[in-house]
Amino acid sequence: MGQFTFHAQDRLADADTGASGYLSIDLAALRRNYQKLSTAVAPATAAAVVKANAYGLGAEYVSKALYAQGCRHFFVAHLTEAIELKPRLPDDTQLFVLNGLQPGTEVRCADAGAIPVLNSIDQFRRWSSTAQKLGRVLRAVLQFDTGMSRLGLPPQERTALAAELKGCGNIEILFIMSHLACADEADNRQNTDQLAEMRRIAAAFPDLDVCLANSGGVFLGGDYHGVLARPGIALFGGAPTAGRSNPMEAVVRLDVAVIQTRAVPAGTPVGYGGAYVTTTEARLATIAAGYADGLPRSMSDRGAVFYDGVRLPIVGRVSMDSITVDVTALPEGALSLGSLVEVLGPHQTLEDVAEAAGTISYEILTSLGRRYERRYR
Repeated sequence: MGQFTFHAQDRLADADTGASGYLSIDLAALRRNYQKLSTAVAPATAAAVVKANAYGLGAEYVSKALYAQGCRHFFVAHLTEAIELKPRLPDDTQLFVLNGLQPGTEVRCADAGAIPVLNSIDQFRRWSSTAQKLGRVLRAVLQFDTGMSRLGLPPQERTALAAELKGCGNIEILFIMSHLACADEADNRQNTDQLAEMRRIAAAFPDLDVCLANSGGVFLGGDYHGVLARPGIALFGGAPTAGRSNPMEAVVRLDVAVIQTRAVPAGTPVGYGGAYVTTTEARLATIAAGYADGLPRSMSDRGAVFYDGVRLPIVGRVSMDSITVDVTALPEGALSLGSLVEVLGPHQTLEDVAEAAGTISYEILTSLGRRYERRYR
């Protein structure tokens, strides 16, 4: 799995910027990940999910890099995301709104050139009415619920929708889609159940192409790919399949600056509530990030950072803006004010941090705060 080169001059915070945390984003690795996913789904096409500001990494930077690699289909969650991103992409891109449209936003969506994913017959009717008012054909995608019970047309609306589609000449349906609930668990039976349901739906709408695979779905095999796959977390280096070696390259590295070091005797309480007490003489370092920066409080006394490959455990509770780590394993004086420690990098993956926090890589990645300086490489 590819990682950033860490140069000696990068070991200290950059005084010119005033930042104390650095989120490095490797756009070349991102492009290679997209190419790997494109190859995996061929002859289908790979899209890119760039919702939530491209999982916190910067939707404009990420989308432009992916466009340069050949991506022309992008998915966001909300119309506001589409309105912001669409003018920053070339005209030959298609930008889809996964959560559909709230009533009254249809004209804004049409004016923006975004394509809604319609999740109910009510949304379909509103979009068709908008097309009639505007006097033009509007494009859309139909999403069906195949067993996740989250978004999509329910089974009881399918017959009515099929009838309305036959008499509707102002909506161009690009494809039908659904979302896999357990694609990261390759052996989960719900995958095959949802695939079977999607096939039944496709048979009822035989003239429409299918889009089904997310990141995990890409690696479930060709039966899941349809004509368009829409990976998200895998693009950004997250593991698409739990319990298996991660085939994707790391895209993100996070380094955070030390803001204080100290030596303390045995019996010293550390952090809020004195929840941790040193059992021996120890050397501690406080770093400039906390739960406001996307490093959850649940990492208290569980997580770690690294320096020169040495694991430095978190001691005491994670604070809003700071975390204390035990640096006794390092040579005395190895860390000082401004030294950078690795939170994400060659020694600690997104999945490692997520496990320590008791959550998933998606939550860690999308929570990394705005106070880090983002550096695109």
